[in-house]
Amino acid sequence: MTLLVLGLVVFLGIHAFTMARGARARLIAAIGEGPYKGLYSVVSLIGLALIIVGFGQYRQAGYIPVWEPPVWTRHLALLLVWIAFICLASAYFPGRIKARLKHPMLASVKIWAFAHLLANGDLGSILLFGSLLAWAVIARISAKNRTDVAAPVEPRGFGNDALAVAVGTVAYVVFAVWLHPWLIGVPVLPSLQG
Repeated sequence: MTLLVLGLVVFLGIHAFTMARGARARLIAAIGEGPYKGLYSVVSLIGLALIIVGFGQYRQAGYIPVWEPPVWTRHLALLLVWIAFICLASAYFPGRIKARLKHPMLASVKIWAFAHLLANGDLGSILLFGSLLAWAVIARISAKNRTDVAAPVEPRGFGNDALAVAVGTVAYVVFAVWLHPWLIGVPVLPSLQG
């Protein structure tokens, strides 16, 4: 579990750095915006790789149970993750959903992490999804208090909302049916669990 913790520290640490607006601005002034974005991306990818490898090692060593989630939490998690995918898609289709959420990607992470916390009662999952949920909550509070934000984009109508729902739903189905079992090794739909 050491690699998982290290990965979370690296990944969430670099993401938390963006909340330190003064330090971030000084670093960009010192090295330039392009190198800053490159460094940010490299460190994020290293953290993500460590999380993936670390969680894989944790799973291979055997889950450490903390609590046994009731079956209904898995069904609720399916619904919540679908909503998270729609929130994520709405970030790319400015509409009323995006305007209402203000930060749809953070909303997506919060919903996704909360859903996974509901459905998984093992220590590694609690650590992983709990950390991501805590970061997303703190990042949203930080974003709410920032003064260097761009003016909100006026919603373009219900067409973009319909696109966000459609794209989010298609991405959700593809991930739930094919990608989650293939990438994560765990089927999420009851009909696919054997």
